[in-house]
Amino acid sequence: MAARGVDYEKLGGRGYGSIKSWGREAGQFALRDEVPSTSSDGFEVATVAGGCFWGIELRLQRLDGVVATCVGYTQGRTREPTYDDVCGGGTGHTEAVQLIYDPEVLAYSTICETLLASLDPTAVDRVGNDYGSQYRHGIYYHSDKQRGVAEAAIADAQARAGRRKVVTEVRPATVFWPAEQHHQQYLQRGGRFGSPQSAAKGCSDRVRCYG
Repeated sequence: MAARGVDYEKLGGRGYGSIKSWGREAGQFALRDEVPSTSSDGFEVATVAGGCFWGIELRLQRLDGVVATCVGYTQGRTREPTYDDVCGGGTGHTEAVQLIYDPEVLAYSTICETLLASLDPTAVDRVGNDYGSQYRHGIYYHSDKQRGVAEAAIADAQARAGRRKVVTEVRPATVFWPAEQHHQQYLQRGGRFGSPQSAAKGCSDRVRCYG
């Protein structure tokens, strides 16, 4: 099941340590062109985009009820995209995080709120210092219930934004292609500085967005 640029079978799994990756399972769904609403063991799936995927992944990892996460690419036109493909801006993908969570512990609305609190929802194709269509932000729903919650979160954000138009996308989830192994749980593993950031539930330490 090796991909053109990413061998999804070699990505991390949920395992038994502190790093819980959805990567391998997400890759299996992608290679079958499937968009799951639940994992094989019944956890719900959510997909959001918030600029550079390293930072938003860590924020989501810290939410109680999140079981495992994976960074990757979605909403694009090509199969099996690589980081270089997506950075070129020609595939239509955006950097995103897909996660599985326990809805008995974590409300989907909290996932949406966490995303929107991490960015300026009125900024077009930009989060922080990252510019380009591959950094557009969005909530990509996997069910009608998620859609309703996402639309309500955007409506709340619009009320707070006043005359500035909220541009965070709300669209149906499409196939999600996991990113290369070195991008997965990047900040938890140490990032470019070799200094791991905590993914512990409830941790409020500042997220080092760019590694």
